[in-house]
Amino acid sequence: MQIGSHSLPNNVFVAPMAGVTDRPFRQLCRAFGAGYAVSEMVTSRKDLWQSLKTSRRANHDGEPGPIAVQIAGTDAAMMAEAAVYNIDRGAQIIDINMGCPAKKVCNKWAGSALMQDEPLALSIIDAVVQACAPHGVPVTLKMRTGWSHENKNALALALAAESVGVHMLTVHGRTREQGYKGFAEYDTVATVKAALRIPVVANGDITSPEKARDVLAYTGADAVMIGRAAQGRPWIFRETTHFLATGVHLAPPLVAEVRRALLAHLEDHYSLYGASTGVRSARKHIGWYVRGLPGAEVFRDRMNTLDEASTQLRAVADYWDGLADTMDRMPVATPNPVLETME
Repeated sequence: MQIGSHSLPNNVFVAPMAGVTDRPFRQLCRAFGAGYAVSEMVTSRKDLWQSLKTSRRANHDGEPGPIAVQIAGTDAAMMAEAAVYNIDRGAQIIDINMGCPAKKVCNKWAGSALMQDEPLALSIIDAVVQACAPHGVPVTLKMRTGWSHENKNALALALAAESVGVHMLTVHGRTREQGYKGFAEYDTVATVKAALRIPVVANGDITSPEKARDVLAYTGADAVMIGRAAQGRPWIFRETTHFLATGVHLAPPLVAEVRRALLAHLEDHYSLYGASTGVRSARKHIGWYVRGLPGAEVFRDRMNTLDEASTQLRAVADYWDGLADTMDRMPVATPNPVLETME
């Protein structure tokens, strides 16, 4: 895989997810084999760039390249300025968000809402490409299949984006109207891939190595992007890359390995957010890790009462020590059969 001058080690990527794919999580996924990771979306509003939330999202300390930053907004000039701002802070690839379905984003006509206004969407894409070109920074675009079932315009927008210089396109196989409900469909992804010369990435409901293989075969896409299935299971990236290369499944990770990875992830998380905020925001990650494991419900209830980083870290270590007494490896994941349906 190639994005501009950047060569990627494989074609299994981690999707940008607001509130999830911060620097510690991106680095964790990369360590477990993800070939590429994009930041949470960063606002194009200049008055918010110095806010604590944005500064954390723009933190790339120690992150391996290429560093990709996703920007979101509704004004072409502001988006171009945001691109340069992030390039000055280390971004090597700029990704434009036209895929987020969240109401608080779409109500401001950002994210996937931009797909309703193709001239505006194209003006933003063009402005960002022109702003990045002098810096040698490639621009990518993430979108949905359209605004609604009756208004699927991914192909038209994809062709326009390619014509103005976008280097790679990611298509989530749902409309904005669907949010994350129902099934992702891959016919639109296949249609877009067949029409474009630039790399196309398939996203949506990719929850297992087998599903990644099937989606790549069905769509002809150059890569897959995994989102929610990586929450609490970041080793899905190495499982998937190994399966795609060999057709053979890796054994699940050792409990001891996952313990080390989780504790290191928490330490990195606290270093970014601070002990107080970090304890609260880490709870969701811990909950994802223990999902489906013995005693998980009781452990989560207790976890939500702990307010100090050292106490939380010790509790997590103790839980995994107890788990290691009863099992050597993590259980084999059982993909959700609904999400595994190909349409």
